[in-house]
Amino acid sequence: MKCTIHVYLLNEHFSPEHAEAHHDGKESENNLRYEWEDEFEVTSDVQSVELHENAAFPLEGELPDGKPFKEEVTAMSLFEIKSSDAPSTFIGASMSIIENHELVKTDEGFTINLFLKDFEPMANPIPGIYIAAQEFPKALVF
Repeated sequence: MKCTIHVYLLNEHFSPEHAEAHHDGKESENNLRYEWEDEFEVTSDVQSVELHENAAFPLEGELPDGKPFKEEVTAMSLFEIKSSDAPSTFIGASMSIIENHELVKTDEGFTINLFLKDFEPMANPIPGIYIAAQEFPKALVF
């Protein structure tokens, strides 16, 4: 099965009242519902998707000076995408910046929609992972 992921950054200034009164409830050029959208498509054969609330996500890599690091980010909501022909993939965000999320399963596959609040700065250190600035590991802030 396929899996498509949509991540939306909500526009806190979007006015549903203005949209209803002037644009049949739809957004307009000066009244956007989302500031941006990321879209991902999982190309492996997806068997299942599982949501993990209040989970920890490991960040691993190498610092600019070549030293390795391994830090854990807690308080995350993570969707684990399990495939028959690939390792699990994780998509998610800090719980504090999630407005809403949904998982839809159809005969064709899965769709994950993740809606993020826009009033708090965040980092996107790897595709599909969004970490609130206040929860980003201090050891990795330069």
